[in-house]
Amino acid sequence: MTPKDDDLVLDGNAAAGALSEIYGDDMTTVLAECGGCGQVDQIGGLVAYVHAPGIVLRCTACSTVMIRIVQTPRGNLVDVRGKRIPLPPAKI
Repeated sequence: MTPKDDDLVLDGNAAAGALSEIYGDDMTTVLAECGGCGQVDQIGGLVAYVHAPGIVLRCTACSTVMIRIVQTPRGNLVDVRGKRIPLPPAKI
């Protein structure tokens, strides 16, 4: 019996433990801008795939891979090439 795709998809809060272990803080409320389409979401709101050798967080709008996390015996590997940190609104 194979799981349905919906059974494999969680929100970014599923990566909270791994992110906290790496960064030392709760990262789920940090804003992340998609490098593909510019959509801004909290990391906890991204689409998470955790049933693999690592964790993949994707954009909610265009499915671009924003963050990859792999935990190995030698340490944690984090790839954030698909994520930009949004700039705060300009003060006029």
